[in-house]
Amino acid sequence: QVQLVESGGGLVQVGGSLRLSCAGSGRTFSMYTMGWFRQAPGREREFVACISWSGGSTNYADSVKGRFTISRVNAKNTVYLQMNSLKPEDTAVYYCAATSRGSAWPPRSRYEYNFWGQGTQVTVSS
Repeated sequence: QVQLVESGGGLVQVGGSLRLSCAGSGRTFSMYTMGWFRQAPGREREFVACISWSGGSTNYADSVKGRFTISRVNAKNTVYLQMNSLKPEDTAVYYCAATSRGSAWPPRSRYEYNFWGQGTQVTVSS
């Protein structure tokens, strides 16, 4: 079991940056592959990025590649999402998720994740 709490969301102008954090509980945090997803009003929850347990592998949605960076510090039980060059279409609730299911890499489907945070709102204004 792991509990996840996101923070760092807010209101930012087009072209700005935000860094989201996801703090996990439990001594087994480092064993989980972690992911970030987002959900805009009226839309399905979509994959943003994921990172392997060691941090050695990452994967991104095409829509954020080159602008967003996922990282983790296992000693702090924390995973980050650095978001640069933000666009209005990045506006959404962002969720942190963890998977212990050993799915094939990269786990890009929401159904591959079994633990979720409560979400944090990111709003990009033009």
